[in-house]
Amino acid sequence: MEPFEIVEGQVAVLDRADVDTDQIIPKQFLKRVERTGFGEFLFYDWFRSGEIELEPHPILVAGRNFGSGSSREHAVWALKDYGFRVVIAPSFSDIFYTNCTKNGLLPVILDQEHCRAVAASGHARVDLDNQTVTCASAPEQGGPGVFRFEIDEQIKHRLVNGLDDVATTLQRVERIDEFERGGRAGQGPVTTAL
Repeated sequence: MEPFEIVEGQVAVLDRADVDTDQIIPKQFLKRVERTGFGEFLFYDWFRSGEIELEPHPILVAGRNFGSGSSREHAVWALKDYGFRVVIAPSFSDIFYTNCTKNGLLPVILDQEHCRAVAASGHARVDLDNQTVTCASAPEQGGPGVFRFEIDEQIKHRLVNGLDDVATTLQRVERIDEFERGGRAGQGPVTTAL
């Protein structure tokens, strides 16, 4: 996973609430096992019907309860493959939020008013280390807006250091090897009776 620090750029806006994972990436495209190649199917039905148009900017601002529905990780893969690095919304489905953080896509929770300000500005800077979103202009404030967001320290550590679950596990490879050699605090090998 690529380390995450600062993402700055134009903002794409999907002003819809309750966007579920089947709308993000329809089920007929879930037959692949690779994590790449899903971007062309992002919001497939909506793009195809002309309901929406989204440029592949680095930041997406969406409505509340983004990523609801099934737990498919493919939704995050599609968003990343399309070009998004950050999704800003008033709320996310819990499973979707977790899938984002495990795949290097930063989900940022801001209140509705601040989401609107970022969307209206068209350009933003997301600083994970400082946990801030700075938008080019916040009309209600008469100038630039700086909005703070919260994130769990462990999740932040993994994103800043580019650590997915496998890389996090491999940081403890010496302890794992010791455990497998039977050095479990002097207990010796584990046996199981049938």
